[in-house]
Amino acid sequence: MIVGFVGLGAMGLPMAQNLVRRQFRVRGFDMRREAVDALAQAGGVAAGSAREAAEGADALVLMVVNAAQAEAVLFDASALEALAPGATVIVMATCPPAAAKALAERVAATGRSFVDAPVSGGVVGAIAGTLTIMASAPKAVFEGAKPVLSALGDKLFHVGEEPGQGSAVKTVNQLLCGVHIAAAAEGLALAEKAGIDGRIFLEILGGSAASSWMLKDRGPRMLEDEPRVTSAVDIFVKDLGIVLDAGRASKSATPLAAVAHQFFLSASAQGLGGKDDSQVVEVYRALAGMK
Repeated sequence: MIVGFVGLGAMGLPMAQNLVRRQFRVRGFDMRREAVDALAQAGGVAAGSAREAAEGADALVLMVVNAAQAEAVLFDASALEALAPGATVIVMATCPPAAAKALAERVAATGRSFVDAPVSGGVVGAIAGTLTIMASAPKAVFEGAKPVLSALGDKLFHVGEEPGQGSAVKTVNQLLCGVHIAAAAEGLALAEKAGIDGRIFLEILGGSAASSWMLKDRGPRMLEDEPRVTSAVDIFVKDLGIVLDAGRASKSATPLAAVAHQFFLSASAQGLGGKDDSQVVEVYRALAGMK
């Protein structure tokens, strides 16, 4: 099976490499030549353009930044028309549900299939092949894409048959993740303001009813000056923006997401956009007069 893969970033490259390890013939493209070369070194095929990556492929995986990039790859770069007839497009970027549905309609008009399949698990999950994948597509299409998806994640869910439903689940996931990170940062800053050692704070709360996955994962990095970036502040600027747009579109109130979004936006404005998302804590520390 030939798989085209566009978007060889921090998550996309190890995902494409995992497909190679599972014996798929992977042809990849990214704007960064070093990423394409890394895929070639792992046994994949380097492509000079998105269209070349898609040429005659049975499936095309898009691990790009957003829906606008997915649209540009498929239509502006002519990757969609280069695919084999009856091929499947698998969009794994975080997209607004309405945007995923619109892409699916345009793909279907060419006689090809579409799977809305955003992921969660970050760089660690991408490397290990343990991503959570929230896929929506007609059952037959989902089953056809399952070999590719199973090579990328070990927690594969078919959440519905309508495009956009996978993105809706990912949108809710990002709402909770963003709010939990912001809540952990707020609590840590309050404790530090009271003179409590952050490590003791995390040890106590990490074993209490107040704990969360984000507190345990991001909390220790909030105590580091330059933590390794596993997910950047600007990712949550984008994703919480998608949450707010989805809330407006469905007339669902998302006040906690709106507040968290403002803190990530402020962190980005202070030059922390490329830093690990745990560094939103610096905004809380500044407001508390600790910076």
